[in-house]
Amino acid sequence: MEYWQHIYEHFNPVAFNLGPIPVHWYGLMYVLALLSALLIAKWIVKKDGINITKQQLDDYFVYAEIGVILGARFGYILFYDTHTMYYLTQPWQIFNPFMDGHFVGIRGMSFHGAIFGFLLASLLYARRHRVSFGMLMDLVAVSVPLGYVFGRIGNFLNQELIGRSTDVPWGIYVYNTLCHPSQLYEAFIEGFVIFIIIYTYRARKAFEGELILLYGFLYGIGRAGVEFYRAPDAQIGYIVGNWMTLGMALSLSMAVVSAVIWIVLQKRIQKV
Repeated sequence: MEYWQHIYEHFNPVAFNLGPIPVHWYGLMYVLALLSALLIAKWIVKKDGINITKQQLDDYFVYAEIGVILGARFGYILFYDTHTMYYLTQPWQIFNPFMDGHFVGIRGMSFHGAIFGFLLASLLYARRHRVSFGMLMDLVAVSVPLGYVFGRIGNFLNQELIGRSTDVPWGIYVYNTLCHPSQLYEAFIEGFVIFIIIYTYRARKAFEGELILLYGFLYGIGRAGVEFYRAPDAQIGYIVGNWMTLGMALSLSMAVVSAVIWIVLQKRIQKV
């Protein structure tokens, strides 16, 4: 257990180097997250006989990934970054991976921003290619959770989004403070648990788009719960008392919006 608590002292966040450019485990986990989501989507399409071709799915993946990256980066700048105006007045710096002449990668991504970017990209794809938006959303709802596990493991390996201080025996020392491994809590709850629920429920869905609403509700509740064990962003702190973080507020809002839309659509179906 002592080795586990001091794991960061024995771990190199850089997996390997491509010449002068270091390749971090975080980046590799991000790639694995995307590839696993695509592979799971293809498996679900074949298993459930969903009406979408391999080419359509591959094309949609490109749309979705562009939307996720742009949304995640812009979302971080708008919600979390302390230099928002700097980036808005110098937008060419938003995706600049160099700092003082050194390659540092693109730092700062927001999950909630990624959601907005993803939804816009998906809606654009559905309209341009005349594919059911609800069908795409349900497919994503089943495909994303397990991919999300890799993303949170990447956060863990990159020593970011750390947990609050604790005295539990499975805590991990971060800057000489024993903290909850909250990234792994998120990987389990927002990844494995949500996948099992949605995968099991998918055959019972009442309308297209129901699974993505279920995902939004489950993720919002799950993320808000884990936020009690996750340290607030240093540049923002708590937004209410000593317990509510911005991530918690955004997640609860996501859950509420998903639940409201779900209820409205259910009532419309019952009236038909």
